Amino acid sequence: MPTESSLEDLRRYAVARTLFTPTTLPAAIRRLGFVQADPIRAPARAQDLTLRHRVKDYRAGDLERRYVRLAIDEDCLVNYGFLPSEHLALMHPRQAKKVWDSETQRQAADVLAFVHERGAVHPREVDQHFAHGRVKNYWGGSSNASTHLLDGLHYRGLLRVQRRDSGTRVYEAVTHPAADDSPAASAQRAAALIDLVVRKYAPLPAASLTYLVRLLGYGAPHLAEQTQAALRLAREHLASCRIDGTTWYWPADENPRSRRYAIDDRLRLLTPFDPVVWDRCRFTLFWDWTYKFEAYTPPARRQFGYYALPMLWRGQVIGWANVSTREGRLEAAFGYVAGAAPKGAAFRSALDEELQRMEQFLGLC
Repeated sequence: MPTESSLEDLRRYAVARTLFTPTTLPAAIRRLGFVQADPIRAPARAQDLTLRHRVKDYRAGDLERRYVRLAIDEDCLVNYGFLPSEHLALMHPRQAKKVWDSETQRQAADVLAFVHERGAVHPREVDQHFAHGRVKNYWGGSSNASTHLLDGLHYRGLLRVQRRDSGTRVYEAVTHPAADDSPAASAQRAAALIDLVVRKYAPLPAASLTYLVRLLGYGAPHLAEQTQAALRLAREHLASCRIDGTTWYWPADENPRSRRYAIDDRLRLLTPFDPVVWDRCRFTLFWDWTYKFEAYTPPARRQFGYYALPMLWRGQVIGWANVSTREGRLEAAFGYVAGAAPKGAAFRSALDEELQRMEQFLGLC
């Protein structure tokens, strides 16, 4: 469904549609559809840094504190995070790509029975009870085998995160309703998953749309064939345009040229996982510079810093900030694409206001 839009239209639309007027926590998560999680606190976790721009009076840790009272779950989609519980039916029962050997299946069954008996368990309790030892983890280090089994049971939909204790997941047993695995029902679920990620990250360059659908293999590996078929249909039904050789896609019921997508004067420091920033291909096309997440880059090779927060002002990402706290005070170091900060009182005022909001968010004032 080709339309006429400029890159400026798409940039404005991308920023304004996701940085909507702050609302309640449940409404914000529902509107986003999915909030990516990350354990690094610099100065807070990614999920908190994402939500602070979209939830009125949000404070770091509110999601964790209120989780048990909300109709949300920790689970996988294109990566790990938080999503409305209603979306789980699109992915569960999930069929993992990796099949456990008989010994791992036996251990997992024992752990699951233990969780059923206890009602809710901390990984430490499981480790103390079973003493499974340690296994090699994803990053090449080692972790408790019990934790690995709990993660596997969670991924397979046999456990859910009931709450977190000081950031650690506490699990309870869960049973997902049997899914209709008919071809028509599976195709509908695949199409709904694509719609979910498109509405989260639109507008999307064609390559990014393809990449996101491939990442759905994390949340719904058993629907890989169906998501590829749904992608072919989506390309026909989504709104699109072609600019400088790149095809862009977005929901057919939205108009990037609408005046409802207006940019405000607020300056925002964004997490590297914010929907505005997440798609690095789109980021480069919009702002003509390459941002890199360097938390796992050796310090001597970092260009931006350990956890650089892109700085968005008036529809442009003009630089970045590394923010930390020391002795109850906020500390921030800045870098700018142009080599220096914009001149004028308007920028200084906008930056000061954002740092004040950051202090309030972190409970420093």
